[in-house]
Amino acid sequence: MSVIYVLVPVASLLAAAAVWAFIRAARSGQFDDLDTPAVRMLHDDEEESSEKKQAPPQQ
Repeated sequence: MSVIYVLVPVASLLAAAAVWAFIRAARSGQFDDLDTPAVRMLHDDEEESSEKKQAPPQQ
């Protein structure tokens, strides 16, 4: 029974730290745009491949 007196405050501190970390990340813009970074790598490959298709002029 005495273990509860230790576990409840520790669990409360961990929960408060998790809420604080989430609020800090949300305020700093961490979750503003979740789709663009995943799609950005696909756009980079297309631009590089189109540049490689163009052959440099022969001299």
